[in-house]
Amino acid sequence: MTRSRRDPDLVRAYVRTGGRSRPTRELGLVTLVVAVGDPAPGSTPDARRVVDVCARGALSIAEVAAYLDLPPSVVTIVVSDLLDSGHLNIPTPAEIMPEIALLEEVLNGLRALPA
Repeated sequence: MTRSRRDPDLVRAYVRTGGRSRPTRELGLVTLVVAVGDPAPGSTPDARRVVDVCARGALSIAEVAAYLDLPPSVVTIVVSDLLDSGHLNIPTPAEIMPEIALLEEVLNGLRALPA
């Protein structure tokens, strides 16, 4: 009988997330994220890896999980933390951006307010 041995480098998900099982945000596997800065000093290895892979351009959470060979649940929690700390950002799709004319009207209205 052959016993299968566990990979010694395998780290359980709850260890990677500091014991947390839920992200601080509602994120889907198709949510796109992009790095906006370097990882903070003292960041976890997983957080540094996520920021590094997202520095190449916007990736979905599923893509990040696949590139880093991490469970999507772990990546979702790490991404949520990095969004909270400002190291990642969710790019706004062009179709939900307001028209320039509307933004100019709002700006003109704000300028017209008494100081």
